Amino acid sequence: MQSRRAFLASLAAPVLAQSPELIIDIHQHTSYSGRSDAELIAHQRDMGIAKTVLLPAGSKYGLAAGAGGNDTVVAIAHEYPKEYAFFANELPDIPETRPVLEKYLKMGAIGIGEQKFPVEADSKYVDLVAAIAREYQVPVILHFEYKNYNLGFENFSKVLARHPKVNFIGHAQTWWGNIDRNHNQAEMYPKTPVTPGGITDRLLSDYPNMYGDMSASSGLNSMLRDEAHAREFLGRHQDKLIFGSDCSDRHANGPDCLGSKIIAAIRRLAPEKTVERKILYGNASKLIKGLQL
Repeated sequence: MQSRRAFLASLAAPVLAQSPELIIDIHQHTSYSGRSDAELIAHQRDMGIAKTVLLPAGSKYGLAAGAGGNDTVVAIAHEYPKEYAFFANELPDIPETRPVLEKYLKMGAIGIGEQKFPVEADSKYVDLVAAIAREYQVPVILHFEYKNYNLGFENFSKVLARHPKVNFIGHAQTWWGNIDRNHNQAEMYPKTPVTPGGITDRLLSDYPNMYGDMSASSGLNSMLRDEAHAREFLGRHQDKLIFGSDCSDRHANGPDCLGSKIIAAIRRLAPEKTVERKILYGNASKLIKGLQL
């Protein structure tokens, strides 16, 4: 009888490990810095994530982190459909862009990204990805990083204006640095107090189709660099911000787990419980088809 109880307890473990309050993570990767699939799955369960979106690399570059490609995210999502969904991805400036993206969108991808490639942010290549996203009614996640990826962030508003029916989700150092009106574009992780009114702040305010991904060290830094501003910012943009981890850690909930730190910061700095729940669950479930639990 004891062995049977232990067996049943082991089956229930993933459910018991989840937070009683549902959390959706819109930003994770397979093979992230060498992390195994088993380590990824255990990490997400231990962190209390109800549903994870896996973002694949394209056919080159591995998203600069050794991330796995489209087939790797499909495999996990098919094996664990209640816990995982996936986006499609490909370089935006090659002949294979459309056929590859369409292949995986037809297989069940619920978005495109993360687009982390060295093209201009308002280029014809980003327009192509946006056109495909509109046809399939899915969002696009973009990694903005000065002099590296999606260049010329100050021009991205032109894309938002040209594609008002496509929802874009901004991410990474240049996206989060530009919450500050006085941001130095060359600085990846600024520590100075924030002066509201930066490019990112304005895009979130002025364009209904622009959202923010809270993931990675850049998302965490955007809150911790100026906590008074963070409380105001989270409240003001409460319908536009979405939790992602982008966390390559093997062990969740420890002192060094980035995803757990981001969750804790959101919970501590959100001005109201309703704001916290929107960022950790509600906004993703509304924005991205296929994430409703």
